[in-house]
Amino acid sequence: MDTESLQLPIIDLASSDRISTAHSISQACMEYGFFYLINHGVEEDLLHEVLEGNRNFFTLPIEEKMKLALKKNRGYSPVYAENLDPSSSFKGDSKEFLYIGPLEDVTPHGDLNQWPPEDILPFWRSTVEDYYKRVLSVGKRLIPLVALALNLDENFFYDIGALNQPNGFLRLLHYPGDLGPSDEEIYGASAHSDFGMITLLATDGVGGLQVCREKTLEPQVWEDVHSVPGALIVNIGDLMERWTNCLFRSTLHRVMPTGQERYSMAFFLDPNPDCVVECLKTCCSEFSPPRFPAIRCGDYLKERFKLIYGS
Repeated sequence: MDTESLQLPIIDLASSDRISTAHSISQACMEYGFFYLINHGVEEDLLHEVLEGNRNFFTLPIEEKMKLALKKNRGYSPVYAENLDPSSSFKGDSKEFLYIGPLEDVTPHGDLNQWPPEDILPFWRSTVEDYYKRVLSVGKRLIPLVALALNLDENFFYDIGALNQPNGFLRLLHYPGDLGPSDEEIYGASAHSDFGMITLLATDGVGGLQVCREKTLEPQVWEDVHSVPGALIVNIGDLMERWTNCLFRSTLHRVMPTGQERYSMAFFLDPNPDCVVECLKTCCSEFSPPRFPAIRCGDYLKERFKLIYGS
């Protein structure tokens, strides 16, 4: 089935008119759940440097990458190991990734994050950590505008403790170009919505990302989301949809193979695990009562991960 191209709103993070920007974010989140973010402060040179390092990492032999096999939601996952759509029965998503959690998560046994040795990929770890810090900063600058978009004080999410210790995860992704013949439909990433607060995505410009704005309708209508040079693609996650009583939509999306290799970096900005997510006062009324009970963020995300990974 042919898909239409979607023209997403463009939000300028450097705009001095915060009220107008907040209004634009509100409209984008209600209508699409996605928008482009420009003038965000992550330098093009850094983006290119990280993407080049990612290419070098994913071209390592599988034996080398499997030394970093996924543990406690950190590390490497090979092609077809994950299926983001638990309702489907196909063999898995045609992508591989490296998952990196909060940089300060260090135990007595060392860093929870897993990295290839410096002699194999010199300076790559420090480059990725630099990118992690920059995109986390972007998210923390964006959230006050999201609060304003919800008719809240711009410091609301900080005041309730959501971002005093944010739970940020960076997923470095590689979608192989040549997948070979198959008897079933293959997805780069099967249809899903993100679990958390917001996601900030950087890509190498190769297409494949599609969204379905009306996830309950059948048949589903999918629309292509193209990359805009220099822009991050931002989308709302399920926790934010829950917070806003479904005013802001956590949009179903997927990645379809294009025959080209594709690299991207998804940063999931989630609240402090102890933060309680309950319907915002500005998003409910006598005629629109809260749809969801209050839940601790960490408990919610643990349940969602269990559906995907079984633990």
